[in-house]
Amino acid sequence: MSFFQMVTFPANSYIIVEGKKDANNFYIIREGKVRVTRETAVVGEDPNQVLGPGDFFGVVAAMSQHPQIESATSLTNVSLISVSYDQFGTLIQKSTAVAMNIIRFFSMKLRQFDTTITRLSFRNAVEEDPNELFKIGEYYFQQQNTSHATFAYQSYLKHLPNGQFVPQAKLRLQTSNQPFQAPPIDYNKFNRNYKDSEMIFCEHEPGKELFILQSGKVKISKIVNQNEVMLAVLQAGDIFGEMAILDNKPRSASAVAAGDVELLAINKANFEGMVKAQPQLATRLITLLSERIWIAYKQLANLLLKDPQGRVVDTLMTLAEKNRIKVAPKQAYNFEIGTKDLLKMVGLTDPKDELLISDIMKNNKFIRMDMGKIVCTDMAELEKLVQFYHKKANMENKLKKLK
Repeated sequence: MSFFQMVTFPANSYIIVEGKKDANNFYIIREGKVRVTRETAVVGEDPNQVLGPGDFFGVVAAMSQHPQIESATSLTNVSLISVSYDQFGTLIQKSTAVAMNIIRFFSMKLRQFDTTITRLSFRNAVEEDPNELFKIGEYYFQQQNTSHATFAYQSYLKHLPNGQFVPQAKLRLQTSNQPFQAPPIDYNKFNRNYKDSEMIFCEHEPGKELFILQSGKVKISKIVNQNEVMLAVLQAGDIFGEMAILDNKPRSASAVAAGDVELLAINKANFEGMVKAQPQLATRLITLLSERIWIAYKQLANLLLKDPQGRVVDTLMTLAEKNRIKVAPKQAYNFEIGTKDLLKMVGLTDPKDELLISDIMKNNKFIRMDMGKIVCTDMAELEKLVQFYHKKANMENKLKKLK
């Protein structure tokens, strides 16, 4: 590790501060103890986490090149290894174990964030469970989507041959003139091709591989309250399905080809070897996970804002930060979305909610409409407004705890 810079901090020093921009470095602890805190609590996460030798912090901000989402304070005198985001490939070559620890930790953290967000957004969402595969099949059967229903029923029979719904699943497949078993997948072949609308994997299905999208597009969706919710449309170069192989949990969403698709499949057995042989793959994966964790944390912080106007302006700020827009006085930005799109992002669907945006624009002249799109004429003022709503929410939470 001598290639990297060693830094020291006395006890009770702030090392990183939540919200700080231009975070280029992350840290691995050599000696001492560091407390990591967040302004927004995450379910299942220790709000005052204490880290020791071998632990790391600040990776999300450094690798995503977004503002910090945590603060770190030294509890004792500490000695740290400082790694800049562009040195990550070197870190992997020098210590694959460290890289694998970060990747596994990130996948667990992202699963934790996603679970919290899902509970807050979709209160009736179901935890990942292979028993749910039959219900997924039933949903698609009712939608008359035979190919997706077949995939789910066959997966259910494969993973739960003695399951409660085996007779019903077999009957559904017989009715549709479909075999009980899907064509076998050759897991020794890295390259996979899928046709338009073909299912790559199904929500709740145990997973053995992650995928790198070589060409085409892939839709990621989830069934919530008997509705298929679109989560993302992936493009060439994107990585998906990594959660299943990193933390051995069933798939948290379904992946379907949107047009002809070519994928590179990486399984558990060859993943670590590939990380070592191709540091750029691990760097890409860490960057992707960092971006996802950063967005998930911002979503979570937004969901916990009680004031709907606060949630609206906070969403605008996150969109600007995500697109790496400079925050400065008189810095303008066209969000390229209308009021309906913005309200959908916030989860507000009542037509009356459009009055919220009218009120925001009336009271904050730097936010306005231009050709049907929302425009901010002063990003520094928008940042101040968002900070006001977060401070207000934090104060309300503190007062609630005192009661």
